[in-house]
Amino acid sequence: MRALTWHGKRDVRVDTVPDPTIQDPTDVIIKVTTTGLCGSDLHLYEVLGPFLDTGDILGHEPMGIVEEVGPEVVNLRPGDRVVVPFNVSCGTCFMCDQGLQSQCETTQVHSQGSGASLFGYTKLYGQVPGGQAEYLRVPFGNTLPIAVPPGPADERFVYLSDVLPTAWQAVDYAAIPPGGTVVVLGLGPIGDMATRIAAHRGGGKVIGIDLVPERLERAKAHGAHVLNLDEYGDDLVEAVRDLTDGRGPDSVIDAVGMEVHGSSAAQAAQQMTTFLPNKLAAKMMQRVGVDRLSAVYLAIELVRRGGTVSLSGVYGGMADPLPLLTMFDKQIQLRMGQANVWRWVDDLLPLLTDADPLGVESFATHRLPLEQAPDAYAMFQKKQDGAVKILFNPAAA
Repeated sequence: MRALTWHGKRDVRVDTVPDPTIQDPTDVIIKVTTTGLCGSDLHLYEVLGPFLDTGDILGHEPMGIVEEVGPEVVNLRPGDRVVVPFNVSCGTCFMCDQGLQSQCETTQVHSQGSGASLFGYTKLYGQVPGGQAEYLRVPFGNTLPIAVPPGPADERFVYLSDVLPTAWQAVDYAAIPPGGTVVVLGLGPIGDMATRIAAHRGGGKVIGIDLVPERLERAKAHGAHVLNLDEYGDDLVEAVRDLTDGRGPDSVIDAVGMEVHGSSAAQAAQQMTTFLPNKLAAKMMQRVGVDRLSAVYLAIELVRRGGTVSLSGVYGGMADPLPLLTMFDKQIQLRMGQANVWRWVDDLLPLLTDADPLGVESFATHRLPLEQAPDAYAMFQKKQDGAVKILFNPAAA
């Protein structure tokens, strides 16, 4: 089959690799019909090479048609249409029962001290082959895949794999009071969708902040009040307070993560690891790694006293300094973590099967053949051609 594989920093290629096979009696094999490019994939493209091997298959946002099922699979059969959550969870352990599928005890990567395994996401999370491919082996076939109805376009459902549950959890964790105010930092796929979900769930004023004009326009078109970071600069905090009765928003969602524009020193430290031998670089990142934290600091500065900061952007540093004095003094609540996909499925599916209140059918900015994935990664990283959300079709020529 054809699959998108990692070969080095900013070097991904579509290669011919062996087809996946049934390995456990509850496995299923799906033929991927649509698979997404996530902002988190850029971390693999840029800085997480020490945790990857040449030939690793990337991608964690797939959906498709069941091709084959293992002998103990009773909930699916060939021809069924499914979305695959990005976290590999068994659905039956203590953590899954608590709705914490991202902490699944069956698939935790104990060798790395990490939570549940993830599709296509490094040795830190199990080195499980990913979904930017023609076919995908999916374990826990009775409990992991999300069955969706035939008929509507893939765009109706593919975001159940990551974008929708991640944005929904970000809003839920933000604890926006009814009619309250929320600032969303970063209007990439997660931030954009978080503004829509916040408004859908009753946010009184939704403010989106970014520095890419096309992203600002998208959020504005769906009702958000937008502020251009480049335009406001040092006056941004005061501008937000002017919009929030002088006290700041009730909640702030950081949808940026470690790709943020910010500290040149932290960026240099990140980039330095890419020139080290993999074993040394991995140890450095795990033990003394730092992130560019300007978005986190901005969130803490913006949020009102007694408010909540919700982190959905991915951070990977182990030595990140936080302004605990300010956080304590302002009595800030802080929530974060990988999305627990299955926890939110019952909330999200009704929004996808009839009307389209979140605008998922028009959410993608680019729909491309998988063969164009290397160029798409470069385009997405450079924020060119209005790229916000890219979907790949493995079957397209």
